[in-house]
Amino acid sequence: MLANFLIGLREGLEASLIVSILIAYLVKSHRRSEIKYVWAGVGAALVLVVAVFSVVTAVFDQLSFKAQEIVGGTMSILAALLVTWMIFWMRRTARHLKGELEGAMSQALGPFALATVAFVTVGREGLETAAIIWSTIIGSTTAQPFVGATLGILVSTVLGFLIYRGAIRINLGTFFTITGALLIVVAAGVLAYGIFDLQEARVLPGFSDRVFDISSTIPPDSWYGTLLKGTINFQPDPSWLQVIAWVCYIIPVLWLYLRKPKPAAANAEPESVATS
Repeated sequence: MLANFLIGLREGLEASLIVSILIAYLVKSHRRSEIKYVWAGVGAALVLVVAVFSVVTAVFDQLSFKAQEIVGGTMSILAALLVTWMIFWMRRTARHLKGELEGAMSQALGPFALATVAFVTVGREGLETAAIIWSTIIGSTTAQPFVGATLGILVSTVLGFLIYRGAIRINLGTFFTITGALLIVVAAGVLAYGIFDLQEARVLPGFSDRVFDISSTIPPDSWYGTLLKGTINFQPDPSWLQVIAWVCYIIPVLWLYLRKPKPAAANAEPESVATS
């Protein structure tokens, strides 16, 4: 539940910020009458996300157990890769997000173009969120993952509105850095869970080769076992392949994410001085 809340909050806030920037730009450029086209694009994007999510879920329910494990495991691995791409993309483009969107808005002359800008931006975020959350919902027998994601999206919507109204101000750079690091830990757990599904379907070997088994210490049905499972996909009896995949993912990805990029200005300064 907490992991999906975090995903819903982060992705929802990003989408809310995009919509806020689009609307604020229209207001500042005295084009309030065109805001309805932005909302039309947002509505169409939400319909698309719900339709895709419903079709995929309906098809999945008709599959055999082995096929479900294969699909679920594959989707979990793809979701981990998607989260990783999303985190690094957001870190790279967050500083220029407002300028890029306003540039796109300045080129959007008609109602169809305005709706398309909103549809593409919100639709992309929605499909990413649905793909990530779906991989956790299919492995759960309770509604907690869905509730967590829904709460995260609702909170992000309120935050986006408050930011738009100027009621609160948060350091978005710090917010995305912290949540990005936490999501890397979540993605590592999703990756390991996907490996387990594929092992259970006998697509990957080593299902019976366990590193340790602390089920008696951390029962999966206990509140703390459920909390660990819901946040980082912790498994009390992981296989060797799961642990190897988890370690090989989280160490290099966290290192790449947390390291400070070299400032481009520093490299360009000697050249500019030499030519002056």
